[in-house]
Amino acid sequence: MLGHASGTIGFPLRLLARENYDRAVAIKGVDAVALVTGEEKIVPPRATYFICTVESMPIDRDVAFLAVDEIQLAADRERGHVFTDRLLHSRGRVETMFLGSETVRPLIRRLVPDAKFITRPRFSKLTYSGPKKLTRLPRRSAVVAFSVSEVYGIADLLRRQRGGAAVVLGALSPRARNAQVALYQSGEVDYLVATDAIGMGLNMDVDHVAFASLSKFDGRAPRALTPSELSQIAGRAGRHMNDGTFGVTAEASALDPEVVARIETHEFQSVKALYWRNSDLQYATVQSLLVGLQKPPPGPGLMRPSTPEDQLILDILANESDVRERAKGSQRVRLLWDVTQVPDFRKLRPENHARLLSQIFMHLSDVNECIPEDWVAEHVGRIDRADGDIHALMDRIAAIRTWTYLTNRPRWVENAGYWQDQTRVVEDRLSDSLHDKLTEQFIDRRIAHLVKKLKGTDRMVAAVDETGRVEVDGHFIGTLNGLVFEPDKTGLKAADRAIENAADAVLVPELERRGRLQIDAEDDVFSLDDSARVVWQDSVVATLTPGPRPLSPKVLVKADDRLDRAIYDQLTARYQAWTDAHISKLLGPLIQAEAAPLKGAARGLAFQVSEALGTVDRKEAEAQVRVLTDEDRKALAGHRIRFGLNFIYVPDVLKADPVRLRALLWVITNAPDTAPGLPPSGRVSFPTEKGVPADYYRSSGFHPVKGMAYRVDMIERFSAEVRRLLREGAKILPPANLSPLGIGAENAVELLVALGYVSSVGDEGISIAIRRKPKRQKTKPKSHSKTDGAEKRKPRPKKRAEKPIDPDSPFAVLKDLVKS
Repeated sequence: MLGHASGTIGFPLRLLARENYDRAVAIKGVDAVALVTGEEKIVPPRATYFICTVESMPIDRDVAFLAVDEIQLAADRERGHVFTDRLLHSRGRVETMFLGSETVRPLIRRLVPDAKFITRPRFSKLTYSGPKKLTRLPRRSAVVAFSVSEVYGIADLLRRQRGGAAVVLGALSPRARNAQVALYQSGEVDYLVATDAIGMGLNMDVDHVAFASLSKFDGRAPRALTPSELSQIAGRAGRHMNDGTFGVTAEASALDPEVVARIETHEFQSVKALYWRNSDLQYATVQSLLVGLQKPPPGPGLMRPSTPEDQLILDILANESDVRERAKGSQRVRLLWDVTQVPDFRKLRPENHARLLSQIFMHLSDVNECIPEDWVAEHVGRIDRADGDIHALMDRIAAIRTWTYLTNRPRWVENAGYWQDQTRVVEDRLSDSLHDKLTEQFIDRRIAHLVKKLKGTDRMVAAVDETGRVEVDGHFIGTLNGLVFEPDKTGLKAADRAIENAADAVLVPELERRGRLQIDAEDDVFSLDDSARVVWQDSVVATLTPGPRPLSPKVLVKADDRLDRAIYDQLTARYQAWTDAHISKLLGPLIQAEAAPLKGAARGLAFQVSEALGTVDRKEAEAQVRVLTDEDRKALAGHRIRFGLNFIYVPDVLKADPVRLRALLWVITNAPDTAPGLPPSGRVSFPTEKGVPADYYRSSGFHPVKGMAYRVDMIERFSAEVRRLLREGAKILPPANLSPLGIGAENAVELLVALGYVSSVGDEGISIAIRRKPKRQKTKPKSHSKTDGAEKRKPRPKKRAEKPIDPDSPFAVLKDLVKS
């Protein structure tokens, strides 16, 4: 074309027209070349070369050269009549070219007898390679499916197994489609998943085409692909001098040998007829227009398509009274026909698309004869949103294409130039967002990179930053948490092994650096978390395990196998030293009491208190308490061991931090299946957990009673106060005595009963009284046989019944004092 003084060429796709427009501009300059498609018009005043879509070709323009690409589409049910019309009526003054498949040669020879045929053979060889699993497909493969759900499913599998795939669908805008193809062409991914949209207009470096399905829905019903259609798609494999292969995958069955032979030899049945529709239409009335559209083909080899979409919409609009009223006169009828040509990019039902077109026609046939700007702004504004999923973005792109088409129609929209720019900006923004969403969902750049590196000889470079983030060639592969490397696994064994191997070079020195840093660190950089684990810089570096005694747990270092053994041993000693010092700091009185030079019962009692982590029920140690001397008691008191009415305990280990440590040590020693929650910090009472042993609470410094745990020193204070009140003759417990325990009346009664008092809640408050011991039951003396020579026992003399003592009498109070 560019060898002539002027020319027009029609392409089947908008993206092909745009691609060739750019090529022509690079050669002839921007002022010499025009781009005319349904959605884009760039027409310089002195343009001599017009690059168009077939439907948008300016057929009345006089040019030296005219060409139509993919002329075999004249046999397409939906668009064929347009290609046939160009074949029969469009000519260049000097030269006319129709480019396409051999299958249409016989019909062109019949319809255009003076045509000359030039054959360009394929330089590369196309070979059938049979079925292959998706995960076994070679690199640089394109997988073809015929539904969106199939495409998404295959792309997701390839993302998990091979790092991802570019996705090409017919519904993508040219910008989004080109961006996806660029991912494949650049080598960022080695696989492409597409519908039959790749069969035309996309030139890519594909070595293998795999069909995941051999049938498609053609808009009316599912049907098998013809050998010619299979060949059109399979022909994407191998370009120019590079041979290609094709085959099947997924659920597709093996191809029939006869079909394979036709594809490999490029021999297909010729097209029997081309679709034709009368283009010499009469616009006097709507009825005359409809009659013209029903005109039969002029000769053999041509057939009229079943009602095309524009004709269906014309029928719908013609039945609307408002439209009929406006569509009078040839100018208005021609306008109505032009409106029905607006493509349904959204693929709606004809009735729904006709609703929009009816509104457009009413605006264009109104007084102003254009679409109001505020109406355009309202619709474009609703579409201009880049949020949502892939389907939402594709729907919006289809919708904005309708408004791009409308703004490019001459004199249809107020301020058309502005709205052409606006709709282009919106489409580009939506396309970029769609590309990002497709890339995010179907491409894992890290896996793709690692898989590619595994097949090459290049060495991967690893690095770790101060936060512990480990990267290989700039891709995140895991985290060094303390002294343990936690790989972010890909799910591919080979890739995961590569990650581990690449990480070795950076992890070994980093582990040694961290280990030495901890060995030389001060004690205050370590802490103990709620799971009894040693923490350094927010990372767990060791866990405490049961030792020979509750106060002597052992340390187990959590470190990667890459850590040097000598450093591991030094760390074990360092953590053990810190743990021992930490326990000694918080529970020092227990350790000191156990190590004190005590003797006899005092030594045994000190050991018992230490083993119980600071609290012993007095009833369990009463035998030892009774034999203590004054010196023993004084020695034990010197070690902060206190004797209460109910418990023997150490007040110094009842503060928040020691209580927390005592609870952790109990958990370490007893290793329950489910660790109970730690006592709330600073609380003197709290609800107990179901199924937790009472020993846990007692070891933590609390005593459980009916669903509540009370700190033992507070119980002792409470109990002493109750006894003081009883000695003073009180029968009601004042509410103020409950506040230190932070409990209500019902809980107070439960606690009093557990401590050996009689108590209940009445109208006057909480009653209190001393519980009397039950009288011993009299038993009859055993009888002895006279024959055994034993002397008959004399019955014991009856004991004089004691007179009941009035609890309010001074004698009763004195008796209680003596007893206590």
